[in-house]
Amino acid sequence: MEVFDLKKIKAYPYKERDKNVFFKSKRFKARIIKLHAGESMPTCEMQSSVVFYVIEGTVELHVNEDIQNIKEGMCMITGPATLSLKTEEGVLIAGFQINE
Repeated sequence: MEVFDLKKIKAYPYKERDKNVFFKSKRFKARIIKLHAGESMPTCEMQSSVVFYVIEGTVELHVNEDIQNIKEGMCMITGPATLSLKTEEGVLIAGFQINE
């Protein structure tokens, strides 16, 4: 068992996103995503199921053709999809990829 304080994990810029992975196994990967006010994460094609949990802030989440605004304490779960994120105020997210 491992315990992580998600609010204390250091978050690196998107260009260094591989450093944001705080747990990885054969079927599961967890990372921190931090976007500052006005930033976005470019569109990516996810081949795995994805869970996003908003730790702080609000984010506009694009999943295929759907758009949802999720805020602190909310969670989004999707199967493989085309995803992108953008935030006006800044956001800290825990992202989990689950390979089936």
